[in-house]
Amino acid sequence: EFTLSSEVEAEYKPHALIPLAVSAPTITSHPCRTPTAADCARRRAFTLVEMLVVIVIISILLVLVIPAMNPRKDAIDFTKAGEAIKSAIEQARNYAQTKNTYVWLGFYEEDGSQDSTTPSTPGNGRLIVSTVASKDGTTIYIPGSTGTNPIDPTRLLQVSKLTKINNVHAPLFAPGSATGNTFDTRPKPDWNSFTIYNSSRFGELNAPPPNTAPTDGTIYSSKYPFQYPVGTPAPSAQYVFTRTIQFSPTGEARIFSTYDIRKVVEIGLVPTHGNSVPTPISGAGTSAVVFGGNVLSVQFSGIGSMVKIYKK
Repeated sequence: EFTLSSEVEAEYKPHALIPLAVSAPTITSHPCRTPTAADCARRRAFTLVEMLVVIVIISILLVLVIPAMNPRKDAIDFTKAGEAIKSAIEQARNYAQTKNTYVWLGFYEEDGSQDSTTPSTPGNGRLIVSTVASKDGTTIYIPGSTGTNPIDPTRLLQVSKLTKINNVHAPLFAPGSATGNTFDTRPKPDWNSFTIYNSSRFGELNAPPPNTAPTDGTIYSSKYPFQYPVGTPAPSAQYVFTRTIQFSPTGEARIFSTYDIRKVVEIGLVPTHGNSVPTPISGAGTSAVVFGGNVLSVQFSGIGSMVKIYKK
């Protein structure tokens, strides 16, 4: 039997492992501390400061931006006013042709500083537009008649809803030079020695002759007056339109039954604030007013179907 000597055994005997003393990490814990009233106050104060800063910034931006936006909005609204008149003319002419009947388009200006009244209150600042048509396709009235009574409302039908255009006035502009396509160079309304341009345009609807249009030189400025509303039985009139355009089944447009068809008819507009009309640069109270700033002219032909807006 093979055995190790005591010396060898001692040499090869494994040494006992000496444990290392390793200290476990220590964790010092503190009890959860409830936020104090001061902490909460500091947090709330910081949040309120942030909100106040944001509010101040927004206020400053509004002060700077809103005044810059208002003129643009006013210009857009004023342009829409011209577009509304253009659309009314086109619709009236188209209705007359497609329905093979006579159509009348009327303009009335009332006090824009108050709500509409019954009967109406003439003034400045709100343009009323109404379109009616003959039920039986005839002219109803006697051509060439000098009568001033409205066309029989029981023989008319309302073509479209009454249109109210706020913050505008219909003046009588100084004519354009007829040399171009801008407002200042736009075509001139038809002229005659008796009424100058005022038998071929619409403006100062509530003024007495001669500085009102359209006028044929008498106190009665239209041969096609009609009322609003219309129907059977005849309702009480809120508006009586004495400044009107007649469209025939062929699309011809007339202002007076005894006048030739006009090549150029003009409706001018200037923006207002309520019933306050801007002060003109020149020509106040005449048929040749010049305004600075926003102005526009809607022109159409008594023969063709083209309606054009000139603006500056």
